Amino acid sequence: MHRSPLPEADRTRRGTLPVTTPARTWRDLAGVLTPPALLAVTDQLLARGVARDQLAVQLQARPTGRGSARARAVLPVADPRSESPMESVLRWLLHEAGLPAPDLQHVVRDAAGSPLGRADLAWPERRVLVEFDGDLHRERAVFVGDLRRQNRLVAAGWTVLRFSSADVLGRPADVVAEVRRALR
Repeated sequence: MHRSPLPEADRTRRGTLPVTTPARTWRDLAGVLTPPALLAVTDQLLARGVARDQLAVQLQARPTGRGSARARAVLPVADPRSESPMESVLRWLLHEAGLPAPDLQHVVRDAAGSPLGRADLAWPERRVLVEFDGDLHRERAVFVGDLRRQNRLVAAGWTVLRFSSADVLGRPADVVAEVRRALR
């Protein structure tokens, strides 16, 4: 166990329990999490209302502490629109490969302006969409809806790539290669 003085600004309470603030907890996690896992945490904190500036203040307070370089690398990539930890992990994988940043939760519309679907990651200028399909997508009704949406998007001229956690975690180089090929 590591002990160090905890500034008052880094303390808060959950009911009667003393805890560190979300920003301080993030800073501490930066020392033990991998970059993809830290990005997932950072995305969720931003989505829950923690300001990016609050996280940056933690880096300024301890610019050379354990995990500082990791936190500095992750913070600019973080996006509150990420809807799942695996979306964040996938995004980090693509970022680390040097691919252009995608638009998140992009709504694709037809010529009349009606929505055809929404994609986890999109490069609208290249008409490429990437979806992370978690366990929910194996349920029959969701699966059928996904197929119909994919057919509408493909018919409208979009390339749709879909990946599972087995893809992202088990064959990351193949995932990067497939996305890179689609973006050419």
